[in-house]
Amino acid sequence: MRVIALESRRAREMEELLRRQGFEPFVAPSVREVGLEANPTAVVFGESLIRNEFEAVICLTGVGVRQLFTLLKSRFDETELLGALKRTTTIARGPKPSAALRELGVQPTAIAPDPATYREVLAILASRLERRVAVQEYGRPDQRLLGGLAELGCQVTQVPVYQWALPEDIKPLQEAARRIAAGDAEAVLFTSSVQLDHLQQIAAELGVDVLAGLAKLKIASIGPTMTEALRAAGLEPAVEPSTSKLGFLIHEFTAFMKKA
Repeated sequence: MRVIALESRRAREMEELLRRQGFEPFVAPSVREVGLEANPTAVVFGESLIRNEFEAVICLTGVGVRQLFTLLKSRFDETELLGALKRTTTIARGPKPSAALRELGVQPTAIAPDPATYREVLAILASRLERRVAVQEYGRPDQRLLGGLAELGCQVTQVPVYQWALPEDIKPLQEAARRIAAGDAEAVLFTSSVQLDHLQQIAAELGVDVLAGLAKLKIASIGPTMTEALRAAGLEPAVEPSTSKLGFLIHEFTAFMKKA
């Protein structure tokens, strides 16, 4: 079976996993993370953190936590910086930011359970008293999280770390868009909502209809957040794994396709 995936960071791993399961994969990287090298907002966050101006820091991604504190440790005294973070409530959106905090020597105060979406993060804040909150963002602001925090009465400071851009080589993504529009595949796997955004952007530039093509294919979604993005586009995934991890996605997708 011909399968298209749009994974970037773990593209080779996904291709190998799919090939091992007997699929014919076409993996087209669709996202490039661009660091915010000149990031005055992050510096202001560091200053405010040291002054104990935040009651809680929400960490959304492991990569973002590492990039943010690599930058901050080059600007501030590391002992003072991490001491301030340890005095502050830290909320990790799942295991990856939790692991990144532990690498810094910080034990997360709370970890959002699976599926670790904005809902689980909001549920943690709803049960706590902290209302002066900083949010380590990834790619683009999560308006659902920000809106929920506002409803809780939080005073929110957004801390962007990196942005999402198209890959430098867009030819594989263009080919993926053409194949999807032409129905030249049996299934498509999505692991991030920005993959769908960039696929649609490239398709529009090419003048091909990927949404109509996707509607005819089996779609696998990495988890609830991705599924919401697909449904917002009028698409219904055939597979959403029990746990939002790549290995579970491939395993449960394989089982579904063998039965289909």
